[in-house]
Amino acid sequence: MTYGLGMLTEAGLVMASDSRSNAGVDHVARVSKLSRFEVPDNRALVLLAAGNLATTQAVQQTLQQALGTGSLQDLYAQLSLFDAARCIGNVLRSVMQADADFVRPYGDPSATFLFGGQIAGGPPGLYMIYSAGNFIAADQRTPFLQIGETKYGKPILDRSFHPQLDLETSTKLALLSFDATIRSNLSVAAPIDLVRYRTDRLALGTTYEFGTGDSYYDAVTGGFSTGLTDLVDQLPNPPRNETPA
Repeated sequence: MTYGLGMLTEAGLVMASDSRSNAGVDHVARVSKLSRFEVPDNRALVLLAAGNLATTQAVQQTLQQALGTGSLQDLYAQLSLFDAARCIGNVLRSVMQADADFVRPYGDPSATFLFGGQIAGGPPGLYMIYSAGNFIAADQRTPFLQIGETKYGKPILDRSFHPQLDLETSTKLALLSFDATIRSNLSVAAPIDLVRYRTDRLALGTTYEFGTGDSYYDAVTGGFSTGLTDLVDQLPNPPRNETPA
C-alpha cells in the first residue's frame, strides 16, 4: 500500500507520495513512486503511483520509453492534459490486459495513478486514473485527490484545504496529512517525495524528500501536535454530571 496526494490550487499544484513498498511484514522496501516528465517552457508533468508495484513500474517504464517517439504513448506528443491522462489510461489498460490474469492468483494486479501538471496553452490540472484506464479530474469542489491509503490523511484536508491557499500552506497541510497516515498505518512510511508546481512556470522545481529526522518535517508535525494539545486544553470542559438532590 502507499499514499499519494495531489492538491490543485489557484497558485499551482502540490503532489506527494510516500516511499514504502511491502509484500508482507517481512519484505519491506523503499521505492520512489513519483515520476517527472518535463520539456522546458512546454510542459511540466508529475505522475504518482499506487497499487501493484510490477503494474505501476510497467506503466512508468512504457511511458519513459515512448518519450520523443511521437507515438500514441508519447506524453511529449499530447496536446493537452486531458489527452495525456487518456494516454496514461490507455497504457495502464494495456498492461492490465496483458498481465492481470496471470497475476491475480497471487495477488491484486490493480494500480491507480495521480497525474498533474500543465501543458503550454492550457491551465494546470489534476487527474486520478483508475485501473480500468478511465479517470476523473479535480475541480473547485474537489480540489484534492488521493490514492492508496487515503482515509487517515483526509480529515485534515477536508477541514483546512481550499483552492485559494498558497503553495506554502498547501505543502504544510500535505505533510500533516502524511503524518496522520504514517502514525495510523504501517504500510505507509517516510520518506515523502513532494513536488510543488507554480502555475504557468512550465518547469518543475526540486523534488523534496521529507522524513523523520528532517528538521522541517519535524518542525511542522511536532508543532502541529503541540498546538493541537494546547488547543484541546483551552476548549471548555464538558458539563458536570450533577446528581439530583
